Amino acid sequence: MGIENVAFFHGEIEKAYFEKIKAALEGKKVAYCSLAQMFSLELDHFSHILVSGNMQDIKEVLALALRDDKSVGIIPLPKQKELMKMFALSEKLSENVKQALLKSEEKIDVLYVNGEMVLQEVVIGDAPPLDLYDSSVKSKTLLSRVKLFLHTLRKVKTLHHAKIKLTDAKENEIKFSAVGLVGLEYNNGTFAAKLLSKQINAEDGKLALLILAPISVLQYVGYLFHSLVSKWRNDTLPKSVGYIRSSAVKIESDRQLSVYIDSESYGTTPLTLHTEEKVLSLSVGETFWEQQSENTKEKDSIKIDHLPKDEESASYLSKAIPFFSHASQAQYTTLFTNLREESKFNASFMVLLTLSSIIATFGLFINSSSVIIGAMLLAPLMQPIVSLSMGVLRQDVDLEVTAFQTIVLGVMTVLVTSAFISWFIPIEKLTSEMSGRLYPTILDLFVAIASGAAAAYAKSNEKVLGSLAGVAIAVALVPPVTVAGIGIGWGSWHIFSSAFLLFMTNLVGIVFSAAFTFVILGFSPIRVAKKGILTWLLIVAFVSIPLYSSFEHMKENISIQSALSNTEFNLGEHKIMLQNIVLFKYGEKREVQCEVISDGILTMKEKKRLRHIIETKVGNEIEVLATMRYRL
Repeated sequence: MGIENVAFFHGEIEKAYFEKIKAALEGKKVAYCSLAQMFSLELDHFSHILVSGNMQDIKEVLALALRDDKSVGIIPLPKQKELMKMFALSEKLSENVKQALLKSEEKIDVLYVNGEMVLQEVVIGDAPPLDLYDSSVKSKTLLSRVKLFLHTLRKVKTLHHAKIKLTDAKENEIKFSAVGLVGLEYNNGTFAAKLLSKQINAEDGKLALLILAPISVLQYVGYLFHSLVSKWRNDTLPKSVGYIRSSAVKIESDRQLSVYIDSESYGTTPLTLHTEEKVLSLSVGETFWEQQSENTKEKDSIKIDHLPKDEESASYLSKAIPFFSHASQAQYTTLFTNLREESKFNASFMVLLTLSSIIATFGLFINSSSVIIGAMLLAPLMQPIVSLSMGVLRQDVDLEVTAFQTIVLGVMTVLVTSAFISWFIPIEKLTSEMSGRLYPTILDLFVAIASGAAAAYAKSNEKVLGSLAGVAIAVALVPPVTVAGIGIGWGSWHIFSSAFLLFMTNLVGIVFSAAFTFVILGFSPIRVAKKGILTWLLIVAFVSIPLYSSFEHMKENISIQSALSNTEFNLGEHKIMLQNIVLFKYGEKREVQCEVISDGILTMKEKKRLRHIIETKVGNEIEVLATMRYRL
């Protein structure tokens, strides 16, 4: 064989495509050699190597090029789309051949697993969708992406955390639990590479290792949907993913995890990943160099603080990934200790609640919303209610009883204080601040449910603990009890019962939603919390009955106001307009109060006609109380 400049090694290639490659290389000094004859060829006679074949064929030739320090160019097969994208190669054969023949002046890193070359990625354990190609997902229709999402979602039941110990190049040991890892060296277009695009550089001697460690099904489903279905893209690291960047990483696990190198089964853990810096002279496209991050630093980097690391979490997650997250023993102990302390009735609680009641009562009498808000902020009544929700959740009888007793004593304190003040003050006038708490509806229950969730979240997260003040204002526990106490002082059952219903609405809404939020935050497994959650759900349903009735009445009132307000009616001699229309119900009795703006005194016939108009709009026989106003 004569001395040639270029050696072309090929694996099993379709004859027609091989002939196309030969045609593209016509006129070049090329020696063609199958992989079976690869070692019979003297590479000293060649200045450059070309290769075409499957992934294993390509890696064998790359290893040969590394051994003899030869530059190499890849002519990919038509189906090797991912390979083309990774090294910025064209889909046109002529351009590929032209690129492959260009000897690269720069060398790139090479990743190895136990001495085995990795070209695209190494997958350890289960790591969907980190091992999927983003480009292949984008090309699918919405229906196809949804199907892929559902298919991947079915794997959740089979995902189990394993305890992992990593040892980096500096012999630092890092322990955590995860379901899978993905190691890569180049920006290969996978979801893993997309998340770490700012950390990947083919010349820095560092490998990138992505870690998938979801702590709940909800967290994992959110990431899957965002990755596979949603078109909106956010390249920030998801909460279920961490990463390590180092020149070498040894991976050990408490159970054997399957290992795949470039989509081919390799074996199981333990294994070692390491990078050899700037050793391969590979012909790549210009875009390949543009994809390399300029933000990488010489030192290693790591981000796993948010991943489960304690022994309890690792053991819990090794059985199955829970639907909701699981709080650690340290988190639970801290929160439970605080709630147990806050559930107790003590002198500080008594003093603050009494002062809050006094302020709220006077605020209601002088009709000042700012004074009432101050009373809301001062009142500590939210604390035992949140404690009660945890007792309900954990089936902790001692905590439930203590918190319930504190709530009862607190409510009695407010009732007695406000009743005494209202009895003592020689004023019996219902202000707008008082009347605003006499007609609770289902909407108030929704506010209480949202406030309970906010309270539970704030209590479990020290960073937002200050938000409890806002929750106290939103749900307003003390003012309705204060109005109920004023009703006692005035001897009005209607005022007492209506205002106390609003307090009970707030109470049951907060307890139910706070308990449910604590479940979501992982402070109790569903099997333990189920009984308490269902019990309070029934209580919420029971309280909702009168609230829904009030809501229907409010809708009816608004409907009547819309039909009658600010509309001019011709009653005969005079034209009138109705304003400030309110519908009241007293048992079976219905009453409409309104203001009549008229240009003259109405006759008896006109008054009957007006009554008939109002009855027609309301739909029932009613009492009409009208305040007459005349235009001059």
